[in-house]
Amino acid sequence: MATVYGIKNCDTVKKALAWLDDHGITYQFHDFRKNGLDEQLLREWVKELGWEALLNRRGTTWRRLPEPDRENLDEARAIRLMLAQPSVIKRPVLDVGTSRHLGFGVTDYERLFGR
Repeated sequence: MATVYGIKNCDTVKKALAWLDDHGITYQFHDFRKNGLDEQLLREWVKELGWEALLNRRGTTWRRLPEPDRENLDEARAIRLMLAQPSVIKRPVLDVGTSRHLGFGVTDYERLFGR
């Protein structure tokens, strides 16, 4: 079963969940703002997807961060930031068991789920 990680009120997450529902795909949803985010899981995402890809520098959470928090980031600082402010993570993160995928695109989801 797929697991979708994100924030329930995120428009991109809503689109991904709607697509999965419309295609009859069973999934679990994990709201990392409400349910937290396990550090080990985040480290696995960083290893597989890269911290630069995971860090959403376009969102309001990023823009509201103090300048010192946004400067001179490396992997360790980025992980600490994402654990402290999970809404700075690009969404959704889709775990299909054998791999993880970042963001939502109809073409990508059709390919992943053979639809």
